[in-house]
Amino acid sequence: MKRFIASGERRGYDHGVFFSPPIYFSSLRILRADSPLLPGMTAFIDHKDLTPSHKLIDVRTPTEFAAGHISGALNVPLDQIEARLDDVDPASPVVLVCKAGSRARMASDLLGPCRQNTAVLAGGMDAWYRAGLPVVVSSRSRWSLERQVRLGAGLVVLIGVVASLLSSPRWIFLSGFAGLGLTFAGLTDFCPMGSLLARMPWNRTSKLRAIRDNTRTACELKG
Repeated sequence: MKRFIASGERRGYDHGVFFSPPIYFSSLRILRADSPLLPGMTAFIDHKDLTPSHKLIDVRTPTEFAAGHISGALNVPLDQIEARLDDVDPASPVVLVCKAGSRARMASDLLGPCRQNTAVLAGGMDAWYRAGLPVVVSSRSRWSLERQVRLGAGLVVLIGVVASLLSSPRWIFLSGFAGLGLTFAGLTDFCPMGSLLARMPWNRTSKLRAIRDNTRTACELKG
């Protein structure tokens, strides 16, 4: 049963939707798509079963969303999902999307008291990419800003430790500075390194240029 969930196979569930409890996959129960969602259950839908009636809500960060998202998806980061519930038509079935499914499951739990017509895209964007399906990209970088920050902070810590062992013990303060910066970012929700990286050329959002002629209007990316 665990392999069934991880791979998103279409055997054993009806209309492309299956349900699982939020933690224990081993106690998975398979329900019909038109069955009422039981308390503590999360609905999953395979990308092959998406229809135009589904409203896609991408709960990743804006930077991740810009690096590649499904056409027509609305970006509502996880930390805003409860406050922006009215952005989505309550009559539309909602499909929540994230990188692999964890954040989308959390969003589904948060929306549970008010929205019963929600499902999680099985496998998230990782499964979407593996299937070779198209995405909309509005950033030159394929790495999320959070991943870049983790890499940068990790390199600073590593350099400080190695330099303190090979050169002067004072280099260890560089690692401490990186830890202080991450603590500050966690407490204030403001990351100076992230703000700096966002200004780098590879993270600048591309601009569209409209090209008009007598028959049609086309768009292309500048730069």
